[in-house]
Amino acid sequence: MKNTVLFLLFLIVISCDKEEQIPYQKFEGIAFGTSFHITFEGQEGLITEKAVDSIIHRVNKSLSTYIPNSDISKINRGDTAVVVDELFREVFEKSSVIYQETNGFFDPTIGTLVNAWGFGPGKQIIEMNQSTIDSLMEFVGFEKVKILNGKLIKKHPETFLDFNANAKGYGVDVIGKFLEGKGISNYLVEIGGEIRARGVNSRGMIWRVAIEKPNFDGTRSFQTIVTLNNESIATSGNYRKFKVDSLSGEKYAHTIDAKTGYPTKSNLLSASVIGEIDCADTDAYATSFMAMGYERTRDFLDKHHELKVFLIYSDADGSLKTFTTSNLVLDE
Repeated sequence: MKNTVLFLLFLIVISCDKEEQIPYQKFEGIAFGTSFHITFEGQEGLITEKAVDSIIHRVNKSLSTYIPNSDISKINRGDTAVVVDELFREVFEKSSVIYQETNGFFDPTIGTLVNAWGFGPGKQIIEMNQSTIDSLMEFVGFEKVKILNGKLIKKHPETFLDFNANAKGYGVDVIGKFLEGKGISNYLVEIGGEIRARGVNSRGMIWRVAIEKPNFDGTRSFQTIVTLNNESIATSGNYRKFKVDSLSGEKYAHTIDAKTGYPTKSNLLSASVIGEIDCADTDAYATSFMAMGYERTRDFLDKHHELKVFLIYSDADGSLKTFTTSNLVLDE
């Protein structure tokens, strides 16, 4: 499962060389352990950096597992007095829907295992074995948690919630909806590669973004370009973030399979999901697909034509291949 302060595949907004004809403002900074960029049509002073920082703080205070006094951190430590806010509740409800749709491949209760494998804020278990994994899997399963009277109820106190697979996308949505509440209809919000775009850019054209090519040598290049017509996009990948077993030398990916408790081993290198839905949802789907692998993802997409998806995978010979859903037109 993706980690908020770790990497998400970076999507770069394609810039234009022509002089802007209408007033567009730009903000950038650090949020959720990564960078953010906001571009929107509006007069100077309509939106302030202080207002954006306040939104980022609210999301962190509710959902960040890396902040000790956040609501989710208190809940994970066993504090049963926490009354969750509307941010927590919305992410919880969104997660429940996608948990069911993906038959459990998307599961925020996987946090205990994320920590154990060394990808989370909690203590890593150095020697992972089947017995240890079996014991930790007892605490996994989104059906084992619920919100009742404003409080999170856990079947097992040891269950560790981790919304990092969709919290960053959700932060993008909260900022985007804040802009919309100010009457702004043309904007693009990007945090760590997750994007929500509405309207048009300063040239009056639909927003265009680039999807990164999976280079294993650390260099950066772009695979393709897509347009966002009042859509969100999120990308997840396993080819950069992994750990190496100190004894065997084996690499294992940061996406944990909620079905087995082990890091995912898959020929799917990255998944980009686009849709006329919230960025939190595209974020969750992208993570789910990395856990599912290429074949299961293809089966899932056969039943979910509302999603536009671009997959990069390796075939049996190790050659790089791509798959594009028929409803996604690439702007190469």
